[in-house]
Amino acid sequence: MSGSPTDVEPLDVLGVGNALLDVLSPTPDEFLDRHGLVKGSMALIDAQQATSLYEEMGPATEQSGGSAANTVVGVASLGGASAFIGRVRDDTLGDVFAHDIRAAGVRFDTTPATAGQPTGRCLILVTPDAERTLNTFLGAAAELRVDDVTASLVEAAAVIYLEGYLFDQPDAKEAFRHAAAAAHRAGRQVALSLSDTFCVERHRMDFLALVEHDVDLLFGNDGELCALYEVERLGDALDLTRRHCPVAAITLGADGSLVVSPEGVAEIPVHPVPGGVVDTTGAGDLYAAGFLYGFTHGQEPGACGRLGAVAASEVISHLGARPERSLAEFAASLGS
Repeated sequence: MSGSPTDVEPLDVLGVGNALLDVLSPTPDEFLDRHGLVKGSMALIDAQQATSLYEEMGPATEQSGGSAANTVVGVASLGGASAFIGRVRDDTLGDVFAHDIRAAGVRFDTTPATAGQPTGRCLILVTPDAERTLNTFLGAAAELRVDDVTASLVEAAAVIYLEGYLFDQPDAKEAFRHAAAAAHRAGRQVALSLSDTFCVERHRMDFLALVEHDVDLLFGNDGELCALYEVERLGDALDLTRRHCPVAAITLGADGSLVVSPEGVAEIPVHPVPGGVVDTTGAGDLYAAGFLYGFTHGQEPGACGRLGAVAASEVISHLGARPERSLAEFAASLGS
């Protein structure tokens, strides 16, 4: 693990995840059917598939993305102090990613790779119902290593937020484990995002062990949680979660979210979206941002969930997975 800079100011949240460029394109349902894509899922693709799919996509918007990266950008937009660890290549897309995340107010010190895969990208197909289907070429992001995890950043962060997608690559998985262990040695808290139902199914035993022994805050949706415990009823999954993890925030789409804590289960309604939902990409990422900001600023679990709902409502009101306006100002205007 890298020792790195000692001039690290206290952080609210340190995110560790895949550094990706998002390519978003409004897409008809027929396109998904023609390509055998499962709506609402995330599939890993190789470089050739990425090139082929990109060529067939319609007009697209490109912006920096990645699940944990989106979350820490949201924390910064709310006024929190955040940093990100993720691997890019020393190429044009890597430069774009680094510029964008720093411009958003997030500390990003990871040294770009000088060899190996190019910077990763995620091709996001947004259907008319605002659902998103992700096709991810991890590229350099998959080469995240233990040496990329900066000890001083881990020690400076109140919460380290880990992206479940990292478990798809052995080196990144090892970096994930080292980061979690370092955080607990430093007396910090560890948050895990389950990321995707298929991701949970690929790594169920690893995730179960993490949730039982290493995770202080768990984020996911109802489908992911039921997949984790292999149950059909959400109530059964929640009962099991309460035995294993101190705090869990479970999103339910249009039905809001549930926040599980020692105080009980709080039901959080969705926050209205003026003009309607445009694109659900990043909804869970920004919900986590709002929750983590509240959590690291001493708010009770229910209030954290309500702030998460506010942050999510902003990002689903437009195309793309990052806020288009200051979330601090947005929340203040609502009295949140």
